[in-house]
Amino acid sequence: MWVLAALTTSIGFGINNTIFKWSTADGKTYSKLHVQFFFYLAAFLMTAAYGIVSGSLHVSVISVLLGAFIGILNANGNIQMSMAFEKGPASLTAPLIAANAVFPILTAALFFHEKITGLQLIGIVFMLGAALVIQYTPKSKELSDYLPWMLRVLFAVLSFGVLGVLMKTTSYLHLSSIDVLTSMYGGGGVYLGVRMAFRRNKILPPEVKIGTCVGMISILSYSCYFYALNTGMASIVFPIVSLNCLVVVLAGCYFYKESLKVYQVIGIAAALLGIVLTKI
Repeated sequence: MWVLAALTTSIGFGINNTIFKWSTADGKTYSKLHVQFFFYLAAFLMTAAYGIVSGSLHVSVISVLLGAFIGILNANGNIQMSMAFEKGPASLTAPLIAANAVFPILTAALFFHEKITGLQLIGIVFMLGAALVIQYTPKSKELSDYLPWMLRVLFAVLSFGVLGVLMKTTSYLHLSSIDVLTSMYGGGGVYLGVRMAFRRNKILPPEVKIGTCVGMISILSYSCYFYALNTGMASIVFPIVSLNCLVVVLAGCYFYKESLKVYQVIGIAAALLGIVLTKI
């Protein structure tokens, strides 16, 4: 069941990334900062309302601190990733940032003492390799502004990597997912709101609608994420979640008529094989 939850998380993240891609494609000028802010705001209001009405919201200092930090890391990671794509080639940027999954996987094995069999280890390698291969795009633009690009990539990797470690920590401490989610969306929303206040750009109505839609999908995705981490093996959950790029690639084929390369087909097959191996 937890594998299904991890797959649902991966699909949800992939759908949201596809929406982000669509919102800035074909000459659209929607602000990713604005879309993210309304995504966090909508998700915060919905999770807080559900927690209060159901009586399941019992925030503590540790859940607020960890949740808010996770929200800030996720928001900052998305911003740094967008800036990295602007500074350098996607063929290098996407695979490097996808490698952030290595941090929580190593943490799960070293500090949370998860036991990984030989076949499961092979499956993990297959899934991580697939995440790198699927996103590889040769013949992209030349690398420019090397230092700024490298710093953006590094900040994105650290943000997403530490986020994964903290997600596992919340499950290890048996913190309520609704408490952490509410704090995560609240903390991320405040962080993005402060950034918006400094820029003072005009907010467009579609940005509010897109952000709200992304927020609803995010709630389902992160709820499944917490369930998978609470009931399954984090060292397997993280590679499965990293395969959200597969959804983006397939969506690109369907909506933008992008053709799959041979190496991407091989990557998809490797990803599926990796998932099977982790369950043997």
